[in-house]
Amino acid sequence: MSINLQALSAQLLVGLINGSFYALLSLGLAVIFGMLNIINFAHGAVYMMGAFCAYFLLNVFGIGYWPALILAPVLVGIFGMLTERTMLKWLAGLDHLYGLLLTFGLALIIQGVFQNYFGSSGLPYAIPSELQGGINLGFMFLPIYRGWVIVCSLVVCIATWYLIERTRLGAYLRAATENPTLVRAFGINVPRMITLTYGLGVGLAALAGVLSAPINQVRPLMGADLIIVVFAVVVIGGMGSIMGSIITGFALGIIEGLTKYFYPEASNTVVFVLMVLVLLVKPTGLTGRAV
Repeated sequence: MSINLQALSAQLLVGLINGSFYALLSLGLAVIFGMLNIINFAHGAVYMMGAFCAYFLLNVFGIGYWPALILAPVLVGIFGMLTERTMLKWLAGLDHLYGLLLTFGLALIIQGVFQNYFGSSGLPYAIPSELQGGINLGFMFLPIYRGWVIVCSLVVCIATWYLIERTRLGAYLRAATENPTLVRAFGINVPRMITLTYGLGVGLAALAGVLSAPINQVRPLMGADLIIVVFAVVVIGGMGSIMGSIITGFALGIIEGLTKYFYPEASNTVVFVLMVLVLLVKPTGLTGRAV
């Protein structure tokens, strides 16, 4: 079988872009589960909300792409914090199933509201003028915006990992989940930290939505199409593992891209096949730890 380098490179680029979204979304899920022990099934819905927020900022308020990269995650993060304060905090200490059912119902409500007002068709969101065009690398043509998505996602993922694993604030967050009573004894407001952590996880999903808007258009069900794959990424990487989610997200995107080139029929199932194999060998995921 002869290999078409240009076609293979194109599929690898698509895989890297998908991996960028997988990594950002699974990172948000890992932050929420690792810090709060909540399986957030509404993650796909807030990803969609991030894209719609950028769309509204541009078309209603005239606020462009660059400010939206900051404003959309902040606004959707505030929505997430309100959700945590008004709903999820009452589930603290209960079985994970209750949080999953609540967030699943919340996702259906959010998607239903947006679908009722905007239908199922996609709304266009233009690539900013600074990132239009592409670069000829000889073996392939690299669109500048797609390269930006990969770099931006990687930088945000590493910065989030550093914040949680290498800073004093991250140490407080981890301690608050493992021994909240002890952390309160040091005068730290644990409920506020939990709320901010949930807002951070939701904000990461919203950022992925803004990055995705010019590529995939803005659709009410754009999150529903992605969330099952992202959950598979989190399970493979290890539930609650920050670095595991980042590495697995990018790696599975590349594997998916390679599969689309060599065996397209399996591209939609390869992630789930890998998930089953990993769970058979290591039920806690590649980097997860047993409770």
